[in-house]
Amino acid sequence: VFGGPTLWPIEKTEEIMEWYHEFLNNAPDELNGFIATLIIPGPPFPEHLHNKQFCAIVWCYSGDMRKADEVFKPILAKNPIFQHVGEMPYPAIQTLFDGLFPTGLQWYWRADFFNDMRHEITAAHLEYGSKIPTPLSQMHLYPISGAASRVGKEETPWAYRDAKYAGVIVGVDPSPSNASKITNWCKDYWEALHPYSSGGAYSNFMMDEGQERVKASYKGNYDRLVTIKNKYDPKNLFRVNQNIKPTV
Repeated sequence: VFGGPTLWPIEKTEEIMEWYHEFLNNAPDELNGFIATLIIPGPPFPEHLHNKQFCAIVWCYSGDMRKADEVFKPILAKNPIFQHVGEMPYPAIQTLFDGLFPTGLQWYWRADFFNDMRHEITAAHLEYGSKIPTPLSQMHLYPISGAASRVGKEETPWAYRDAKYAGVIVGVDPSPSNASKITNWCKDYWEALHPYSSGGAYSNFMMDEGQERVKASYKGNYDRLVTIKNKYDPKNLFRVNQNIKPTV
């Protein structure tokens, strides 16, 4: 594949998010990239970037490598302050940042689906991306595009294939003493964005947020899942999850 990270100063968040939304609408299926607000905590990034906030996009192009330079021309024309894109094995891009997140960290998550990049959304990302509380805390927006978006929303349990993005805000820190700091930032960030969301969230990004949030994340497919649950797990043995509760 061909890809890697591109970074812009956090002050350019609104501009880059608006451009990104339009660019992806016309990009080939073989190109994807998630957009983030984050802090560069340290290596492997250059020292002059450390402990600064950025709007970032991590790209992955899986098409014809002979076309990669042309595909990335409009991306590099946005003049990222840092870029490290190039050809690499897929497992390399998949594990680029694993070393930044060892086991044993404190985590708090909030999530939503989104359909657009209206001003209220990009303004919230600028505001809270400028207030990231710890070096490992960040926000990601993952595009829902290509083949995934062309499956009917009632053909599988996942009901938000018509959404544009799956968003997640994560507060992360090694110290339990910062639990309230990362939790409050996540909650405030989420509350600023949620009124403009599609209503549900990718279940793997959710904390214990109550049954109504679980139902909202499956929309009209929830009742079908309850029917399956009643048949195969009426005693709710498998319940340590975003739970589909049986009704029998």
